[in-house]
Amino acid sequence: MDDIVKQAIAKWPNVPHCYGWLALDARGGWRMRDERAQQRELPGDKLNQPTLVGFINRNYAADERGCWYFQNGPQRVYLNLEATPFIARTDPQQGLLLQTGEALGVMERACMTENGELIVASGDKVAKVDDRDMAQMMQAMQIDGQPASDEALMAWMEGGQGSLLLGQTPVERIRQAAVPEEFGFVKIPQP
Repeated sequence: MDDIVKQAIAKWPNVPHCYGWLALDARGGWRMRDERAQQRELPGDKLNQPTLVGFINRNYAADERGCWYFQNGPQRVYLNLEATPFIARTDPQQGLLLQTGEALGVMERACMTENGELIVASGDKVAKVDDRDMAQMMQAMQIDGQPASDEALMAWMEGGQGSLLLGQTPVERIRQAAVPEEFGFVKIPQP
């Protein structure tokens, strides 16, 4: 957390929290959700200003309820999560890179939903792999020691037999609706 944020919290400790104004989309984009976007349940405008995006990335955290927020000075701006608290992209140097710019680290767990979404976890970080990177991730998948073809992967997702591995990590099946509870986060925080 930035020092300036810590100073603001100390100076104004009782600023009310904000809900619904910021979101993280399924491709790792921060989205500003004004009143119109909130009322119409729209995703909001994607933030592209590098300084603002960097500030959000450095001051992104979770509370004891599993609700993720951006600490904006003394105010917590709670985020709506389209998928998971982090979104991962492939990077040739660092493996999986989170939207915050930090490497995921050693993958401890991998799950695939019925919709083909790949969820990976390392320590306290859980991330959905950006759908644009799934073809590359499939190159590292094997079913029973054989490269995972599209057909074999679809059969596995539909309950077929076999052991799916992502590198050396076993891949579990998980229902999309069960992901937040299984990994301990809240998609739409409430006051």
